[in-house]
Amino acid sequence: MGPKDRKRFELALKGYHLATAEIIYRRPDYRSLLQTFVWQDLDLVPDFPALNRFLEYWEEHLDGPLHSVRVTSAPLLRPADIRAARGYFALN
Repeated sequence: MGPKDRKRFELALKGYHLATAEIIYRRPDYRSLLQTFVWQDLDLVPDFPALNRFLEYWEEHLDGPLHSVRVTSAPLLRPADIRAARGYFALN
């Protein structure tokens, strides 16, 4: 298990989920046109602090006003992901 995998496993144990947000926003130059942006990151459910920080940044620094945001999430670990080992073999 590499360092990235270990970090992801630790976050999963702390309750992090893979969160995906479909952000629909109005084009800055043509307000009647909508465009889609997909954001994805590890985040805590149900408060989504990372997503909220991103949306605050969007509203403060980007010109395209938000129209709507749809969020889904999936746990990083499920019961089928962890199984007990049947045996341990050491090869020399």
